[in-house]
Amino acid sequence: MIWVEMLAIFVIWISFWSLIPRDEWWFRGADFPRLQVLVLGIVAFVLMLLWDAAWDTPRYVILTGLIAALAYQLKMVLPYTFIWKKQVKKVKPEQLNPDQQISLMVSNVLTTNQKYHLLIAEIRKYQPDLVLTLETDTVWQQQLAVIEPDYPYRVPVPLDNLYGMHLYSRLPLKETEVKFILSDEIPSIHTTVILRSGQPVQLYCLHPKPPSPTEAKDSTLRDAELLIVGDQIKDLDESCIVMGDLNDVAWSRTTRLFQRISGLLDPRVGRHYVNTFHADYPLLRWSLDHVFHSTDFALVEMKRLPHMGSDHFPVYVVLQTGRVFEHIQEELEQTEADEEEAQEAIQEGIEKAEREEKIVTDDLAQDYKQGSKTP
Repeated sequence: MIWVEMLAIFVIWISFWSLIPRDEWWFRGADFPRLQVLVLGIVAFVLMLLWDAAWDTPRYVILTGLIAALAYQLKMVLPYTFIWKKQVKKVKPEQLNPDQQISLMVSNVLTTNQKYHLLIAEIRKYQPDLVLTLETDTVWQQQLAVIEPDYPYRVPVPLDNLYGMHLYSRLPLKETEVKFILSDEIPSIHTTVILRSGQPVQLYCLHPKPPSPTEAKDSTLRDAELLIVGDQIKDLDESCIVMGDLNDVAWSRTTRLFQRISGLLDPRVGRHYVNTFHADYPLLRWSLDHVFHSTDFALVEMKRLPHMGSDHFPVYVVLQTGRVFEHIQEELEQTEADEEEAQEAIQEGIEKAEREEKIVTDDLAQDYKQGSKTP
């Protein structure tokens, strides 16, 4: 039964490995499989209790460490279950107002995926106001042309580097910009959506590179891009939505810091996981595709859509805005330490972009570069 102790030691090690404040992918990768590690830890815990052997000092030490690891993993993942307090309220039937609603679909299509008809079928079924596709190139743009009559407002950014994106909208878009915040390879879409009621909503569509041995060697640029956008949002007194494949899980240090900096809410908290990746491996899934929003939005509907040939599941979310929700929902509290951590991460990202001779084109990033936003 030595393998039981080895399994427990592995769970202890991987649980606390992610606490090391480093950006390299082999550290940040430990943020992702918390649910899987938790299950392995529970299995190891039960087997250790059932193991018919002497309780010597090493066994007590391992069990104590395992309990601490399980407690930490539970702390990270329990907020995304029904037992936690909901961060976003549900719109009551008597409060429903279609003019104040916006429906969103986010889909990382996987560039090489040729099952175009499956995504098109989901779009036609749900008829969302906004469709954001990621990893879309010119071929995908041509295939999705069949939905264009229903989506008169479009922002096409076809790329062959797995970071193309297309925004399709039934609702008017204003002041639209395609920005390359820290890299000339990674676009983001910044625009204002006008609801049927006439209310403007600031929209940010993001898809930064993940920390991995095949993509970015560390999370520095990903973290900085997300926090730069969060820093922009915190100064806005307007309705706001951020959506996309952030290549980060909801419970990571950076995503939680982004929420506190930006003041945006996560409708998954207090409800359920929306694990969108990897679509082909049920036991290896976590949440990479996100929709965050300002406190004036409440939730009408949220679901993960069926497999459509990609390594990601699409996500469908319907939100409704209203002053009543803003009064009963509270944004996460930001501390001075949060602000310092965010500014430091942003500076590190800009410096890394300069070292790698990447193009910094976003105005706010230029402000940081020039020192006008230093902490």
